[in-house]
Amino acid sequence: MTSLPGRQVQAFLAPGKGQLTVFASEGRRIIGTVVQEKGIIYTVNMLILTKTAEVFSKPSKRKLYEVLRHFNFHPRILFLHKLVLGIETSCDDTAAAVVDETGNVLGEAIHSQTEVHLKTGGIILPVAQQLHRENIQRIVQEALSASNISPSDLSAIATTVKPGLALSLGVGLSFSLKLVDQFRKPFIPIHHMEAHALTIRLTNKVEFPFLVLLISGGHCLLALVRGVSDFLLLGKSLDIAPGDMLDKVARRLSLIKHPECSAMSGGKAIEHLAKQGNKLHFDFKPPMQRAKNCDFSFSGLQHIVDKTIMQKEKEEGIEKGQILSSAADIAAAVQHTIACHIAKRTHRAILFCKQRDLLCQSNAVLVVSGGVASNLYIRKALEIVTDATQCTLLCPPPRLCTDNGIMIAWNGVERLRAGLGILHNTEGIRYEPKYVVPFIIFMQFAFESQSLDFAFICEVFIDILVILEEGLH
Repeated sequence: MTSLPGRQVQAFLAPGKGQLTVFASEGRRIIGTVVQEKGIIYTVNMLILTKTAEVFSKPSKRKLYEVLRHFNFHPRILFLHKLVLGIETSCDDTAAAVVDETGNVLGEAIHSQTEVHLKTGGIILPVAQQLHRENIQRIVQEALSASNISPSDLSAIATTVKPGLALSLGVGLSFSLKLVDQFRKPFIPIHHMEAHALTIRLTNKVEFPFLVLLISGGHCLLALVRGVSDFLLLGKSLDIAPGDMLDKVARRLSLIKHPECSAMSGGKAIEHLAKQGNKLHFDFKPPMQRAKNCDFSFSGLQHIVDKTIMQKEKEEGIEKGQILSSAADIAAAVQHTIACHIAKRTHRAILFCKQRDLLCQSNAVLVVSGGVASNLYIRKALEIVTDATQCTLLCPPPRLCTDNGIMIAWNGVERLRAGLGILHNTEGIRYEPKYVVPFIIFMQFAFESQSLDFAFICEVFIDILVILEEGLH
């Protein structure tokens, strides 16, 4: 043990074939190193290699300490590993994290807006934007403070730029670009779905290729992951996402008024209540049973469920907004039908990949991520599929299935190591929102269609206006 001003630093040897490495570390963090190979000593500081004309010969601990003192390490912590700050603001969570290239999460912080949006029955875009603005500086600072590093120690800054809500994405990108300019760091724009897909490589040793199913409140897709930025899309939702449907059914059932579900998100409320219900009491048919592809659809199912709820309200003589006696049975049937639909489409994708040798026959992996992946009933349905097809089912921990800064930082690490999408000039960089629907075509369809209620039309109408104003300028 040797000391620096006000700090204890440990030095240790790492002998290798033909070389000798001396590390100086403080706790778990490496703050400096000396490498001797073929008679030349190198000192390494943040990936910068400096030649030094000295030679080791049978070094002792005393000599090692002398060398360490000779190189005069500064009190500021120095890192050998690549360090990436990840910033996530694609929807309603403000999150940041610092991750190194070995997968160590050095610091993280998150501010959830769930409680605010539960009271309004859904995300109000300007409210989400304002909450991001109010919290992003604090969240990023908390993540950096927890990691005990300064922005100048970072290798790069990674930020979600697509897809997502335009107003929310704009806050994260604007803040990130200010940091990039201030500390002169490379910038790595991140695709939200790519980050979800690659998160499993942070927690498990998963090699390419593997199949990924991303299911959340905003997304539903199946893809073959062949590399860090190499995805073959096999299927996607043709309308809404499964998490979106669960949220809307929960709102239609007024589960926020249910004493057991009042503090839960829509999806969590459905899962909780379904445990008490009979899934066979209502016969909802899984969508697209004759479609010979791997796409998904949930809006038709949602419409049938809405009609069923309306009918039960008439039968029970209650008004809209009151709790049905059959709410638990409806929740169980809805969850079961969604699980069956997702499992069947995923089964088709696995068979497709195996028939064409796109996946390893002996060690095929299905990764399931996104907020809906934390639903244990849906996960069990997917386990049945993977068991039947001799695949391994892997899911990130629940806290990494929902939006978080860790997955963004890790995606940045993956891209940094692969040398992909690293920007040293951010001029012209823009965020790309969720979708853009031609305004006139959509409104004509909306008002002619009897399957869309007025509230839904207004919701999408506002989304379009925001995207046109914020995302395409």
